[in-house]
Amino acid sequence: MSARLNAFGQPIGPALPDWTPRPQPPRTPMEGRTCRVVPLDAEAHTAGLFAAYSAAPDRRDWTYLPDEMPESAAAFRERLEGRAASRDPLFHAILDRESGDPVGIASYLRIDPANGVIEVGHLHFGPRLQRSPASTEAMALMMSRAFDELGYRRYEWKCDSLNAPSRAAALRLGFTFEGLFRNAVVVKGRSRDTAWFSITDAEWPRVRAGFEAWLDPANFDAEGRQRRGLAELRAAAG
Repeated sequence: MSARLNAFGQPIGPALPDWTPRPQPPRTPMEGRTCRVVPLDAEAHTAGLFAAYSAAPDRRDWTYLPDEMPESAAAFRERLEGRAASRDPLFHAILDRESGDPVGIASYLRIDPANGVIEVGHLHFGPRLQRSPASTEAMALMMSRAFDELGYRRYEWKCDSLNAPSRAAALRLGFTFEGLFRNAVVVKGRSRDTAWFSITDAEWPRVRAGFEAWLDPANFDAEGRQRRGLAELRAAAG
């Protein structure tokens, strides 16, 4: 596709004549088949999340997070109270649909309504949520809110460049790797290069179709094993 030219013969980007700033994400639940994604509530979610994270065999899941596992539920509640009051990041708890137990945290952050850009981050999944259909569905629900409900143009994922599981998860979910921001931040007294990933509104229909096909109960056998992978189904939707 050839670029548009302005009056000076310079290439310029596509026009957006009907563009308007997008709404802020609401503090309302997102409902899925295997999970619910709800606004974080320290009173309702502290005990369950503390138990979920305490069930891990060690603390390796905290390595790339900006904080560490609190030593007590009381300390954790104090942390969650601050996060529940925040507007950006806007924190959510991920609840198991059947039991109602909180099993992880996710947030929207760097929310930029003027440009239609939003990031998902502060992801911390307890052992029960990791590598489960609910973890994938939670991410699909948050993307759907951003693109389908609110009309954002760009959805971002960023992580420590050395966090191999996070980078792999981004690619599996349909994000495109965009590059590294070197020496981007200082975390826990060490330098971090940040890997950037994104999905655009033009890519979202194919990504959404992949999620819908993967999350279909028919894609899982009697033991709960997937029949076809998410990337394969996304490519087939292509």
